[in-house]
Amino acid sequence: MTEKKSINIGINDGNEFFAHETSVHFNPTQFIIDFRNITPRLDPRAKETPFMVLKHNLILIDPWHAKEVLRILTNTIERYEKQFGRIDQPKAVKKYLKEAKKLKDKKVPKSQTPSYMG
Repeated sequence: MTEKKSINIGINDGNEFFAHETSVHFNPTQFIIDFRNITPRLDPRAKETPFMVLKHNLILIDPWHAKEVLRILTNTIERYEKQFGRIDQPKAVKKYLKEAKKLKDKKVPKSQTPSYMG
């Protein structure tokens, strides 16, 4: 009679994370996907210095898996658009980019253009 063995597995689901920005870098052996959440904070004690909270979540994957992520995202976006319609750039972003382009030629104080917007 054989003895049955069982194994207990603990799963750490991690924390939810909303990314305002994402960048992707690579080296010969991996792709580094950097999801960033940048949140301005108001601190009444800091009179003129803005205070920002920056959180990072990095994902490091090999090149083959990066290509698989691209394939899966492409497939998922196509299915999403079939069900809900085309994904367009939000009107607020279009407006911001249009205004930023106008201001590009003018000298604008740094306090008026948040650096975290790119």
